[in-house]
Amino acid sequence: MTGLTARRLVAPETTALAAEIEFNGAAAVCDPFGALYLPDVRALVVSDLHLEKGAAFARRGQLLPPYDTLATLRLLDAVITRYDPAVVISLGDNFHDRRGSAELPDAFRRMIAAMAAGREWIWVNGNHDPDGVHDLPGISADELVYAGLTFRHEPTLRSSAGEVSGHLHPCATVRRREKAVRRPCFAIDGRRLIMPSFGVTTGGLDLRHKAFTGLFDRATLVAHLMGRDRIYSVKFSNLIG
Repeated sequence: MTGLTARRLVAPETTALAAEIEFNGAAAVCDPFGALYLPDVRALVVSDLHLEKGAAFARRGQLLPPYDTLATLRLLDAVITRYDPAVVISLGDNFHDRRGSAELPDAFRRMIAAMAAGREWIWVNGNHDPDGVHDLPGISADELVYAGLTFRHEPTLRSSAGEVSGHLHPCATVRRREKAVRRPCFAIDGRRLIMPSFGVTTGGLDLRHKAFTGLFDRATLVAHLMGRDRIYSVKFSNLIG
């Protein structure tokens, strides 16, 4: 994805107002940090971490601030602390390129190992990291069917019932106090859910972008926008673009 979107870096102790929803018959919580929690099975879902993005750019001679992995892992640790899940599912593009996992610094490996201790951890493979992860807790899979839902990196047109995906980094724009405000969002029409990107230096696509064509029933589509400490739920018809 292109075009950086400003991200929230909220202190872990901040009280957050999440959005409780029902998705394809399952109870779910959209967290302002960009994670989805399924309380009935104690599963936490994140997508598009893009860990080691700065390192990937540096290998190509382009410099980004080298703090993206640490900031993203701190956010991940915060939501894991908040919900104490039994299962963590990361929906692909876990690393920004094929080398990121193998060359991850030991300090970050220890952070992930600490978060994964006592939990199941599933790394869904993405287009940036199709080969899975190297020497990290958990297992890698191209797709996961769990708790009546299907988890994959890229959304598909062939079936939408109970599909949870990432890849497109959805964003939406609303008008607030005479200003247009654009935020990452969970995009949900009751049958399909596309996750916001969790990585702190990732970009996004507006829900009106052609990449979303055919994926949602716009009559029932709701954008759950990520605010600094709460979720704002807005019908697609009330978005601007």
